[in-house]
Amino acid sequence: METFSPCKLIFCISILLHVSVLIHGQQPYVNNRQLDCDNSAYNNITRGFVCSSVGSSCQSYVTFRSISPYNSAVSIAYLLSAQADSIVSINQLTSATATVPTNEMLIIPVNCSCSGTNQSSYYQHNATYNVIVTGETYFSVSNNTYQGLTTCQAMMAQNVYGEKNITEGDILTVPIRCACPSTSQAASGVKYLLNFLITWGDSISAIAKNFGVDQQSILDANELSADQVIFPFTTVLVPLTTEPTKIESPVASPPAPSPQIPTSPPGESSSSKKWVYVGVGIGVGLLLLIALLAFLFCFFRRQSKEPKSKPSSSSPRPKMVSESTDYTALPENSKSWSTSVSSQGFRSTVESLTIYKFQDLETATGNFSEENRIKGSVYRGSFKGDAAAVKVMKGDVSSEINILKKINHGNIIRLSGFCVHQGNTYLIYECADNGSLDDWLHGSKNQAASATLDWKKRVQIAYDVANALNYLHKYTIPPYIHKNLKSSNILLDADFRAKIANFGLARSVDDQEEGGMQLTRHVIGTHGYLAPEYIENGVITAKLDVFAFGVVLLELLSGREALTGDKDKGEELLSASINKVLEGDNVREKFRGFMDPCLRNEYPLDLAFSVAQLAKNCVVHDLNSRPSMVEVFITLSKILSSLLDWDPSDELYRSMSQGSVRDRK
Repeated sequence: METFSPCKLIFCISILLHVSVLIHGQQPYVNNRQLDCDNSAYNNITRGFVCSSVGSSCQSYVTFRSISPYNSAVSIAYLLSAQADSIVSINQLTSATATVPTNEMLIIPVNCSCSGTNQSSYYQHNATYNVIVTGETYFSVSNNTYQGLTTCQAMMAQNVYGEKNITEGDILTVPIRCACPSTSQAASGVKYLLNFLITWGDSISAIAKNFGVDQQSILDANELSADQVIFPFTTVLVPLTTEPTKIESPVASPPAPSPQIPTSPPGESSSSKKWVYVGVGIGVGLLLLIALLAFLFCFFRRQSKEPKSKPSSSSPRPKMVSESTDYTALPENSKSWSTSVSSQGFRSTVESLTIYKFQDLETATGNFSEENRIKGSVYRGSFKGDAAAVKVMKGDVSSEINILKKINHGNIIRLSGFCVHQGNTYLIYECADNGSLDDWLHGSKNQAASATLDWKKRVQIAYDVANALNYLHKYTIPPYIHKNLKSSNILLDADFRAKIANFGLARSVDDQEEGGMQLTRHVIGTHGYLAPEYIENGVITAKLDVFAFGVVLLELLSGREALTGDKDKGEELLSASINKVLEGDNVREKFRGFMDPCLRNEYPLDLAFSVAQLAKNCVVHDLNSRPSMVEVFITLSKILSSLLDWDPSDELYRSMSQGSVRDRK
């Protein structure tokens, strides 16, 4: 008979210690494991707080940060399946429809129930979410929309839709994480557990101070140690002896600490109660040890070899993400994590994107020095000798990240990675050495610069932009509308090839035939590039990009801005001026006067006229009369092909010949 080796005994004791922790602790902190949606090893922690009595329920609380469009008691109540009047009352709001300042933390009362089976039951408050656009995922809904109040693992377990099969209009069950006090917590006076959303800069001590509770009580409730790191997009349970009240801003004085769960209980009765718990714990532990040893003894007798167990807590993901808080905000889904070790430490990639450390960005940009500023909040950086552009952004940029990581086209700017640090998101793009088209056409830094943007370059730029838009409209799944095309969002590389940038307003469309129409009340964009149907009625179709592209064509032809003048003296739209040029008498002379003088007449007039006619068709008022991007792209392909054998000197000779004829007359 096989003997029970010391190694097996150590293994048993380690399991016992783990079980003992679960007995004395409350609920384990998720510790960023909610980012790894497909790792089933984390299910017991990521799917919710474990409960023991199915069907039991209690009054609980969660927190939520106001962010558009969920920035009123009514909209937040709708999202979280809560009561708007309760939200108004507890947070001292003026009304259920009043707009709450962005990022203000609110307390949301919810009914928390233990659901599931006796073998696998979790505390949760069920909400429902109606998918707004195709392309949303369990990761984006749980971490972006619900700010970490649920996890992708919990949603995947309780919904029938596959990760890649979520479409607009689907109704998802959202299990909001909540919990009820344990027996030991209730014995200590705890009546409620509040699930607190962590953001950048939060600490257990600050959270404890804000709610007037003992720091150790929060650590115990979440099985945390004092030196353990907590991450944004995760939550911690805060034990409370009374109902919570409005959360004051960090600058305000927090409420005075109340003796809810003292670290060192005064008096003899508290001490006695503590030793009762210790005695019960030891007794239960010994019983478990005996039962466990008996089970393992019988098990090992039947096994000739013990199979190797997987490492329990040394997997690279938790260790990696605890290295820096910059790794805590991943976009949409992170199921294809891969890790590599470099001299700088751990680096992870999500699909084709690299997650940078903030220190790397500081080094690359010279601490974001003024000399490395390209324009606005964009800085030039160098990563191991490779040039890149680092754009500093605030707010939710997940939409742009999610789009760009799916797109691979030579005329669309490539997003290589990102970093989240202290509330800002840093997007790292490929570097466009020659800046934006706007700089070359309208920039005052070098008036002579536009002279080098000759006719061939301009037609090539137009062709590149049309190629990119045609790709977005026709060949991506789902198709996308850029919605913000303008000369400042068209970047030029070292060879003056164009790349479309800035996808912050881009959105998917349902109908790949470009006939699909969407409506919005929120009209946003740059005046001069916006189509009339969008301004007047909020109509969104692919023809929105066609109109903006027509304006860009007119800029390339004329060198003028999309909108000139001012409101007092009168504004003139470039899209309206082309009609005056191409209609009526003396069209040839008017057109010559419309063309950019920087071209010095070095362009084929007939081809330039064809481009102008195409631009005019793109900016007509009736969207149904505009060509599709396919038609635009084909037309520009023919024009570009016609330029292969064209020489600027031919045009100069023709101009001189015409001048001589006029002189003779």
